[in-house]
Amino acid sequence: MGSMALVVFFRGINVGGHRAFRPSALARELGVYDAVNVGAAGTLVIRKPGSRAKFLAELRRKLPFEATIAFCDGRDLIRLETDNPFGTEPPRADVVQFVSILSEAGRRGVSLPVVLPEGAEWLVRIIGSKNRLVYGVYRRHMKTIGCLGQIDRIFGAPATTRSWSTILSVLRILKSDATRPPPSPRTDPLRSTRARPHVSADAPRRPRSAS
Repeated sequence: MGSMALVVFFRGINVGGHRAFRPSALARELGVYDAVNVGAAGTLVIRKPGSRAKFLAELRRKLPFEATIAFCDGRDLIRLETDNPFGTEPPRADVVQFVSILSEAGRRGVSLPVVLPEGAEWLVRIIGSKNRLVYGVYRRHMKTIGCLGQIDRIFGAPATTRSWSTILSVLRILKSDATRPPPSPRTDPLRSTRARPHVSADAPRRPRSAS
């Protein structure tokens, strides 16, 4: 079921006290869709989305303000992890691995890698993209947020960025959901309590009393 889930990412909420709301409360309101909240930035795993158009319309109705929403199928993140996009060597302490999710189909044929700004003092390095997922690394710096904002221009679509550690948390939910056993079939309690015992054809019968 993890591959059938929908993963939703909100852009620019709970930043500096602006456009603040509690994603965990929203997840509870979306309980019929089996929603799970991940962190405070606005990342939801929707394990039973049903009709995508119907779910997204319901999601927007429940938001207290207009917001840019990006989403992808759970299977897209599972495939990305399988591709091992960052290799096996851990990053340096001042470097963060990230994934940006485009809110709509982006520009194709972008020449990669892209380094922002160019040169030895780079802050963001975009190393790959797959469908609506753009991934790379950035350095911890005050100016990094401005460089990440250029992903919109490069790919021609609004992008919402999450650290790879957040994506791994999402993947753990997707995988745990995929290994949950299916619900056991329910039995009719009336049927089970009122069922007549089976009597073999060879069992002796009680003789009728004389009238």
